This record gives sequence, C-alpha cells and structure tokens, in this order.
Amino acid sequence: MFVKDVIQEIEKFAPTAYAEGFDNVGLLTGSPNSDVKGILVTLDTLEDVVEEAIEKKCNLIVSFHPIIFSGLKKLTGSNYVERTILKAIKNDVAIYAIHTALDNSFKGVNDVICEQLGVHNRKILIPQPGTIKKLLTFVPKNDAASVREALFAAGAGTIGNYDHCSFNLIGSGSFRGNDESNPVIGRKGETHYEEEVQMGMTFPKHLEKNILNALFDSHPYEEVAYEIISLDNPNQHIGMGMIGELEQEVEEEAFLKQVKETFGSGCIRHSSLLGKPIKKVAVLGGSGSFAINKAMAVGADIFITADLKYHDFYKAEQRLVLADVGHYESEQYTKTLLTSFLKKKFANFAVVLSNTETNPIKYF
Repeated sequence: MFVKDVIQEIEKFAPTAYAEGFDNVGLLTGSPNSDVKGILVTLDTLEDVVEEAIEKKCNLIVSFHPIIFSGLKKLTGSNYVERTILKAIKNDVAIYAIHTALDNSFKGVNDVICEQLGVHNRKILIPQPGTIKKLLTFVPKNDAASVREALFAAGAGTIGNYDHCSFNLIGSGSFRGNDESNPVIGRKGETHYEEEVQMGMTFPKHLEKNILNALFDSHPYEEVAYEIISLDNPNQHIGMGMIGELEQEVEEEAFLKQVKETFGSGCIRHSSLLGKPIKKVAVLGGSGSFAINKAMAVGADIFITADLKYHDFYKAEQRLVLADVGHYESEQYTKTLLTSFLKKKFANFAVVLSNTETNPIKYF
C-alpha cells in the first residue's frame, strides 16, 4: 500500500476541496508513492510525535493540525516547526494533515462533539457556500439513458438524502462540422438537426473532474456541449459547526458540569448564566468566535467552542451561554475518529493512535 492510497480514502471521507482557503491541508512531507509500513494518527505533529512514529515503525503520520501552516523560508532547526520537519524528512516519515477539511465534514469534528454530548437532530451551523454545482449537457435521445447512468455512477444527481436526481427536456439540436471534423452523426459541411435531451443534474464540487471524465467517456459526440454552474444553494452536509438538541432539557450548571467532565477541561470559561434550561446546543471545535452571531440567530441556548477572547463574551447579549472548553479539549476526539475510520478501511494494516500528549496548555 502506498501513501497515496491512504490519502485517497481519507479524502473520500473529508475532501480537501472543502478546506478553508487559509488552511494548509494535504501531504506536507514525503512522497505519495512511498510504501506505507504503518500509520500513526495524532492531533498535532511535534518532534515527540515523529519520534513515537519512528519507534512504532510508522512512516506515515495522519495529523489533524498541519505542522506547516504558513510558508517556511529556511530549515535550520531554529524552532519547533523546523525541528519537526527535519526529523520527519531525515527518517522518511510522511506527514499528512486534514484540519478544516474535517472541520467542514458532516461526520467530522463537530459531529463527534455532538455525539459525546448526546446532541441529536444535527445540522450544519454555517453551510459552506459554493459547494454545489450543476451540469447541463445535451445528448442524442438514443444515448441519453447510458450517459445519464454514467453520470450517476460518477456521483452526479445527488440532492441531500436523494440520488439519481436529474431533469430532462427533449428538443432539437443543430450542428455543422468543418473539414477537420469527424461527426458521429450527420456529415461534415452539412447542418444536421438531431433530437436531443437537455440533461441537468447537481453534484458536489469535489467530484467535478470525475463527472467530466464520465461525461466525455460516455457521450457519443466528438465535441461535447456542456455547462457547469456554481449554485448558491446551501449545502447541509458541508460547513462549520453544528446545531442540534438534547433529548431533554438540562439545567445550565448541570450541563456545564457534564461538558467539563466529557472534555476533561481544566476549566470552562463561560458568559453569564441566564437561569433557563439548556435544550438547543451549538458547537464548533477549535477557534469559533466568528460563529457567535450565527449560534444566536438559530436560537441556541449554549454555544460550545474555544479560544474566545475577553470581549467575545460580551457578544452573548444575555441571549445564550458562551462556553470555552479549550482548543485541544474541543478537538481531542478527532484523532480517535480518524483512527477508527482508517482501521475500518485498512483492517489488516497497522494503524496506531498516538499516545503523545500534545496539549500545550496546562492548568494549575
């Protein structure tokens, strides 16, 4: 098995096409064509984690956070990032980071938080725009069924919980080939009219290459007429954060205690309690201050996230409780999620959950 085989499976689960623009996801060190001896899964890739990978004979590290976030202009070992990269390169250890691609996955970071807290009826808090595209193409009527099925097989025609969705309109198409053409139907130099089906279907943007390959492979024409449009429709399967409900209302202090125990937080910093029970819960793993207004807009009783600054707590406006559980604490279950996923995909292969403590924050 090669590094690229592991990456292919991870990106089916959390496509890097949905990572945030500021992020640095993907293969950070190593060759995609290297043989994989073992996989170590971690939240952060540090020197100690690379050393653990070496000791456990794992030459691929699958990390949530990218160790290289901004550009490196030198590699002299002058800081922890450079030392980590040098150690990985010297020992032929590949590093792959998933970060916000998994944040934006419906079954990713925030889904795990909801699972741990017993939050049901989950929906994406902030759907990512521009993730749905639409294909329009024109196919001879006699070939429409085979082209349609090829597109469905490539992943087109999905809308929420439905697949094989398409709209088909019969009309007349015309074309005339020049001297260099080789028409399948009609003759070069003559205008030909053909009964065609205008076929339209949506697809997730990360599958565009597959969809076009399927279209070109299945379409009978020498030149295929098609359009691809980006839609503004919200996608409830891709985006940041989640909103859901507890099965039963829970008093504020009791719920905060449950949250603290669940995430093992040294402390929970929170805004003023409102004296009303918690039912509707919004979550966003990692730094989530940008989603406070959205959590209020959807009627959350509490918003659980991390890295809130002093003035962020004022934004609660006595409308919800803001709870900062800590960055590491909010994302700690991510490595367990990735390990479980990889073990299912590669059942006969060594996939190891790192036991190196990478939380840089301590509590006194």
